[in-house]
Parts: sequence; C-alpha cells; structure tokens
Amino acid sequence: MIRTVTVVPAVLAESKKDYRKQIEEINHFARRVHIDVSDGAFAPATTIDISNVWWPKEWKADIHLMAAYPSKDLEVILKLKPSLCILHAEASEDLLPVFATLKKEDIRTGLAILPSTYPGLVKQYIDVVDHVLIFAGQLGVQGSPADMMQMEKIAIVRSMKPELEIGWDGGANMLTMRALAHADLDVINVGSALSKVDNPTEVYHALVAEIDKNGVVI
Repeated sequence: MIRTVTVVPAVLAESKKDYRKQIEEINHFARRVHIDVSDGAFAPATTIDISNVWWPKEWKADIHLMAAYPSKDLEVILKLKPSLCILHAEASEDLLPVFATLKKEDIRTGLAILPSTYPGLVKQYIDVVDHVLIFAGQLGVQGSPADMMQMEKIAIVRSMKPELEIGWDGGANMLTMRALAHADLDVINVGSALSKVDNPTEVYHALVAEIDKNGVVI
C-alpha cells in the first residue's frame, strides 16, 4: 500500500507571545499543526497553559498533551475541539475513559509512546485509538536529536493495527527526513527545524522536497 506522508509543523511555546509568533510564522504554509502542551510535571518543560491554545479556524489541529492526568484538561479539550488529541501511554491514569469521551465528541484519539515503552504493552490503548505517535526525541524539548532506533516500532504498530495513522515526533530535519519518509509513516512532525530558523516557509518546502513527490501531501 502506497501511503502519503504529511509534514506537520510542531509548536512548543513557553509564552502566549511566543505561541502567537510561531503560529503566525507557519501560517504561510501550514494547514495542520501539532501543538505541544505540558503539565509541567510529566514533561520537564514549561509551555503555555492549554486554556491559551488557539489556531486559525481553517487548520486541523493535533493537541499533544504531555500530562500525567489528562482527564484534568478534558473539559478544555472538548471546548477547543481539536481534530486529534494525543495522550501518553505512560500517563498515571486509565486512558480508556478519556478516549471514549473524546470519541463521543468526534475528536480523533492518539497515543504517544515514549522510547522506553514497547507497543505490545499498551495494546489495550492501540486497539481503540486512531493515531499512534512514535516519540523519538526528548520530551518537551525541541531540537533534541532523533533516536532512529525507534523506527523499529513502526512495523510493530502497523502489524497490530494496519489502518492506524502513525506519526513521528523527534529530530525531523533535512538530515533525517528522507529516511523517515520511507519508513511507512503517515505524519512527520517538525519542530526546531522550522521554529528556530529565519525562513520557515523556505525550509518547510525544502523538507517536503526531500520526500518522493509521489508520496507527499503539500
């Protein structure tokens, strides 16, 4: 099966001012965005509070909630109505009720898997979600190198549920993009390669150009 690969800008901001700046910079080319939000405990990162998250109405937004107890933010998530909400397999509570509530509100569900987590151990979650995010960087930090060994999880997850949308988070840049694009992924999230450059639009199109044009969504 030939899959298309979508390059999605990732936003991780410490302040409302920085968040707006990143949104405005990627608005020239983005139609789908990956928004990282941390509770400040699960991930050693300070981001804007989820109550301050917003995006242009024409975009599809994926919220990646790095939280030990995501149910605490469920009410806000339901009001925001993202296209996709990604929770961590390593959270400190049962995610099945949270996923069920999201699905009732027509919000797609996603599961993020940290490098130390084997997919088979969280099969109960993979069975019910729409998206699995293979995390291969440093949680809550943009610019960390990719652990390319995490690519082995792609085939494992695909064999468990072939129809899943599988995403990648961590170290996507000009040096890794071609390998990732040919690894049976559906989504490649790109953080610092876009947020820490002066010309994100140009870099975005260069990243897309690294992928076989027959397998690219632009």
